[in-house]
Amino acid sequence: MTTSSVVVMAFAIGLIAGLRSMTAPALVSWAAHLKWIELQNSPLSFLGSTAAAYILTLGAIGELIVDKFPSAPNRTDAFGLIARAVTGAVSGAALCTTANRSLALGAILGAAGGIIGGFAGYQIRTRLVRALEAPLVVALLEDAVAIGGGLFLVTRF
Repeated sequence: MTTSSVVVMAFAIGLIAGLRSMTAPALVSWAAHLKWIELQNSPLSFLGSTAAAYILTLGAIGELIVDKFPSAPNRTDAFGLIARAVTGAVSGAALCTTANRSLALGAILGAAGGIIGGFAGYQIRTRLVRALEAPLVVALLEDAVAIGGGLFLVTRF
């Protein structure tokens, strides 16, 4: 795999974290657990554990549910952006590590993707909800993009 494709994928998994902060690390964790990606002998090897896969999955499911409520926290608030940057960083670093590229570069790209994805996802979702007047449908479509896009990325290695 070329460095440029790994870099793009690290940024892209960050974008997924920007849409759903827990989906990206949950999918990366399952990919490591199922041996689709190799994280052994890396600082991120814990992501391949059964406990990490289940805990992150519970977090992702919880986020998917909470997101549908009007009282859901705003993803562009400080806490939401920090969460997206952190989960994007971990996910991007994992993808770069599995491809024998720089963990630090993956973390930076994943964090940047998480922040950009948070703002872009907010703008796209807001505009679609206004245009379609179907907030639940738009939220479910965003879920599908996050899950499908994340699965696509973690299965490329």
